[in-house]
Amino acid sequence: MTYPSATAAPKVVLITGASSGIGEATARRLATAGHHVVLGARRTDRLAVLAKEIEAHGGSAVAHELDVTDMADMQSFVAAAHSRHGCVDVLVNNAGVMPLSRLDALRIDEWNRMIDVNLRGVLHGIAAVLPIMQAQRAGHVVNIASVSGLRVDPTAAVYSATKHAVRALSEGLRQESRELRVTVISPGLTRSELTGGISDSGVRDAVQGQMGIAIPAAAIGEAVHFAISRPAEVDVNELVVRPTAQG
Repeated sequence: MTYPSATAAPKVVLITGASSGIGEATARRLATAGHHVVLGARRTDRLAVLAKEIEAHGGSAVAHELDVTDMADMQSFVAAAHSRHGCVDVLVNNAGVMPLSRLDALRIDEWNRMIDVNLRGVLHGIAAVLPIMQAQRAGHVVNIASVSGLRVDPTAAVYSATKHAVRALSEGLRQESRELRVTVISPGLTRSELTGGISDSGVRDAVQGQMGIAIPAAAIGEAVHFAISRPAEVDVNELVVRPTAQG
């Protein structure tokens, strides 16, 4: 299917963690709306396939290797997009990891990885785009949080802490900005590769046992599209998207 032309002015949208799951689904949805998507992730082989597929169907996509935990890497990612397109309209901070475990399992390396990717990676994204968006006097930061940022469950203490922090950062950025828009999207159970990163087999099996009710990643891509498609004076601050059957 050929992607249709945009019904409004196309935007330059940077997406982290774009090689699978919510990031990939968001890239596909926004490309169908005619936006220019700039894809960042560590798995460049998958990014390249996605970008080629979007381009082959008439969309606009370019792929870049990106490690969100590396500030210089993030700055290079944003600078390349700005150099190519002349502006940066939207950043979707999507990259995340979810190695759930009980605190008394003391999986400290996994705690640090969640802090680095889920929290520090979001900060790096904000730091890289903020000067450009302030100079433009316009821009939109979309941070992908989680329903775990609204509650805390056993085995999810550290993951929840990072997602609560993302919501706090987003609200702070919103209050400090009068020309930038800030949106937090909190997915519930969503089909993605996140559960594959759970090294505790018991926890992994328990989580995967709940995935029968999970919604497709495309549902979150649709939420991103909704948020960035509102008129400039309308700022959709928070969306929670979960399966109807999720408690």
